[in-house]
Amino acid sequence: MKKIPLRKCVATGEQLPKKELIRVVRNKEGEVFVDPTGKKNGRGAYLKKSKEAIDIAKKKKVLNRSLEVDVPDSVFEELMEYVQ
Repeated sequence: MKKIPLRKCVATGEQLPKKELIRVVRNKEGEVFVDPTGKKNGRGAYLKKSKEAIDIAKKKKVLNRSLEVDVPDSVFEELMEYVQ
C-alpha cells in the first residue's frame, strides 16, 4: 500500500491528502503565485480547495503570515478560479 502524503491547510487547520489542496508559493524574489503542480521552488503554503478556506485565508491574512509577505488580491482571484 502506497503512503499518501498529508499536508495541513493553513486556513482551516485540517490534515488532508496533498492532492485535495492548492499550493501557494513565495520565491526568493518575493513573488507570490499559485503552484498547481506542487513542485515549484520556494516557501509554500497549502489551502483546501474550497471557497470557504480561501475566504478565511483572505479575511484573516493567513497566507500573509505563513509566506511572510503581502499576498496580492490577484492570487486570491486565481485561487477562486481553481475552486470553481
